[in-house]
This record gives sequence, structure tokens and C-alpha cells, in this order.
Amino acid sequence: MKYRVFGKTDWNVSEIGLGTWQVGGGWGKPFDPKKAEEILHKAFDQGINFVDTADVYDGGLSEAAVGRAVKERSERIYVATKCGRRIQPHVKEGYTPDRLRKYVEDSLRNLGLEQIDLIQLHCPPTPVYGQEEIFRLFEDLKAEGKIAAMGVSVERVDEAIQAIEYDIVSSVQVIFNLFRQKPIEKLFGAAEVKKIGLIIRVPLASGLLGGKITSETVFSKDDHRFFNREGKAFDKGETFSGVPLDLAFPAIEELKKDFSDGHDLGAQALRWILMFKQVSTVIPGASSAEQVEKNVRAAQLPPLSPHQMQEAKRIYEEFIKEEIHHQW
Repeated sequence: MKYRVFGKTDWNVSEIGLGTWQVGGGWGKPFDPKKAEEILHKAFDQGINFVDTADVYDGGLSEAAVGRAVKERSERIYVATKCGRRIQPHVKEGYTPDRLRKYVEDSLRNLGLEQIDLIQLHCPPTPVYGQEEIFRLFEDLKAEGKIAAMGVSVERVDEAIQAIEYDIVSSVQVIFNLFRQKPIEKLFGAAEVKKIGLIIRVPLASGLLGGKITSETVFSKDDHRFFNREGKAFDKGETFSGVPLDLAFPAIEELKKDFSDGHDLGAQALRWILMFKQVSTVIPGASSAEQVEKNVRAAQLPPLSPHQMQEAKRIYEEFIKEEIHHQW
């Protein structure tokens, strides 16, 4: 495993982390604590030392599983969680310092830890980024020792640019993959200047970039890839990166021409993200221990060629950009 400096912190985090949206369950499957434990320990065995969870993942069960697993290890493992999505309706007016403080304290109890390494606002409505009192709360929580660092998980690049103006913000979690290339334009440079850690989520576009989903694939009714394609439950950009499937499939066929090369498309898609030095860690999810191993092996692939990097840009611009770029 290779490690990268995490923004303005002094942390060295694994360039492949673990996202836990579906650890032990999720995406239409019931939570299985034994499976979660197996996945988490396999990740740690592989050298992963950065785990991202959230209070809303399986109603706190994901946080609890992460906390148990971390306490069973001797390695330094950085735990990131998120707060804010419990606010319903999910509007600016619901974001208050008192409410968010309670959520952070709830997460501490769920995790069973004395301190949260990284607490992140969980894709709040855009106006929240202008509420200075919200960010002052996290300065207080840091001073109290309840958190070590604070970050934001965003839907839009413009939200990230606004958030990193606050000194308390150490990281930005953002969707970035072969089908969502906008962060390269403005965010990467700004993050580098301000020493902001970049956490990359949805790196495989909800499995699309694994190359195995087809027009015949059937998803469970409880899987967001079934019910959220038009954003009925949350931002549609979280599902297939917002890319309509009729655009995605031709693009995937084009990518396979230059991104197979003895490796599967998903592995090359992860390796493409790691070609950008501004990226701190990529957090693909895993529904099995075998998937964890597969994700880690992707980071060990040789660097992509200049031709492959150019083809990635061309295919995005030809097939995807017009539909996607302006939205996020």
C-alpha cells in the first residue's frame, strides 16, 4: 500500500481507503455485522488506514461496526464520519449548531471512540456553506477534543470552493471519476494551494465503470441504482454519477478499447484517479473481502500511459461532458 499526505494535517493515509455505505449491507441488502467485520479487517490487513462512514449508513450500524473493528487493531487507523443527513426535510433551516453538536456526540457513542479523526458535513444544501456559525461549531468541537479535523462532503465543485475558505476545513469529499471530471478544472488547483485533503467517492460511478452492468441488469427495489436515478431520494449525481445509462454504455465500450490491457476496466478506472497528485485517498466501497483485495490491487497497477490519459479526456468530452459537466 502507498500512502499520501492528507492535506494540512500530518496524517499519512492509504491512497485506497474504504467507503462503508454498503459495508455489511446497504444498497438493498440487510446489515450483516459479521460480513462488516470481515470486510473491515480485510481492509486493515491490506494496509488500508482510512475508513469513511456516516451516521445514516444503516442507522448507525456502520459507525458501530467501524468503531469495533478499529478498537481491535493496533495500527493507526483514521476514522472519518459524516453528519447532517439526519435533518429532514434536508433544508438550510435545519442546520443549527445545537443539532449538529448532538449528531457529533451521537456518532462518538456509535463509534465508541473518544475522538473522531474527521467529521464531515454530509452534502448539506448549498446555502449552508455561507453559515459561519456552523463552521465555528466545529472549531469549538476541535478545541474540546471531540474531533481532530473537519471537512465537507459536497455535491458541487462550487460548494467545495466556498467551503475551503474556512480555516477549519481540512478536507473535501467529492465525486470524481472517468464520468465526472469537472473537479480537475478548478478544485484540484485550489485544494493544492490551500493544502486540502481530497477524498474521492463514487470512483466507479456506482459500479458502472466496473464494466459489468448492462441494460439487462436488474437492481433490487431497495438499491439506490433502482430508485434514485432521477434524484427522488437524494442528489441524482450520487447514482451512476448522474450519467444516463444510454450515454454511459457507448462510453464504456470506448473506454474498454484502451483501458482493458490485461486488467479489468474497474481497476484501470481507480488507477486513473490515482494519477492525480492532488488526490489524497479514494474510497471505493466493498460488499465482500474479495472486493477489498481487488480495489487494493488496482492501486498497484503501473501508471497509465499519456495515450490512455488523453483517451479518458476525449471520451468524457465526446460522450458525457455536455450532459454532466454543468450540473455539478
